[in-house]
Formats: sequence, structure tokens, C-alpha cells
Amino acid sequence: MLNVVAIMGRLVADPELRTTPQGTNVCSFRIACDRNFARQGEQRQADFIDIVAWRQQAEFVSKYFQKGSLIAIEGSLQTRQYQDKNGNNRTAVEVVANNINFAGSKNSNAGGGANYQNHSAPAYQNAAPARPATVEAAPSYSAGNADDFAVIDDSDDLPF
Repeated sequence: MLNVVAIMGRLVADPELRTTPQGTNVCSFRIACDRNFARQGEQRQADFIDIVAWRQQAEFVSKYFQKGSLIAIEGSLQTRQYQDKNGNNRTAVEVVANNINFAGSKNSNAGGGANYQNHSAPAYQNAAPARPATVEAAPSYSAGNADDFAVIDDSDDLPF
């Protein structure tokens, strides 16, 4: 069966890292994802999707993302049953993240977390592009014409 989800949106609140009794890191958060269609004269609607990240992915989200950060997630859809405080049976639908990436630029990621902002850009991004001392001319090729091609007789059987 195929169960693949790819979604991009903005965090609704700051992610909070928790640890299970067994010592496994888990981070649950919600993202707002705009719908593709908006009726004329109406505001664009958004869907709010619950995401669960485990282990290193959970640490990554809690360290580098904050409310408003643009995030891209690849994962799978899962449902779980539980009872609320009133004893009612409920169903939760969540995306379990397999891969999480930054989706916006460093400046547009609404801060992107304290550590994310303090990282300096690699030196190669700040350096001026290197220019060769001498520029070689590109090789020239003839455009060719119809006489350059031979007619193949394909009336016989194939040779193999």
C-alpha cells in the first residue's frame, strides 16, 4: 500500500520537545497549510495539520523552528484512537514525519529559532565569483544539412 504525505506550511505555535518514559524524543506540532483554491472575493482558507516527529527529527524541529517558520515535511498518515477527558471515543489523524526540511529562506523563516539565526553563511557564499584569467572561445560546429544523412533501406527483415 502507498502511504506518502508531502506537505509544506507554517508552524502555528512554537514546537515543544518532550521525552517518553523510555527516553525517546518526540515533538508534536501543528502547521497551517493554505488551500490551492479561493473563491473570488473570499479569503484563502487554510487547513491545520497535526505533525509528530520522533528522535532526531524531533530535536531538529524544536531547535531550529518556531511559530511562523515555513517547514516542508515528508511522512506518512496515521490514525489513532483515544478517549477524551469526558470518556468520549476520539480519532486523531496525524502525519508522522520521516523527513523535515527548511522551506523558506533564512530571513523569511520568521526567526527560525535562536541557533538557526546565529549560523553564519559559508565563506563561498560571501566570496566574489572567481573569474578565469583568459576566456576561451566556444568551439564552433557546423550546423549540417540534409546531405549529411544517408537513407536507410528498411524494406528487408531486421538483421537480428
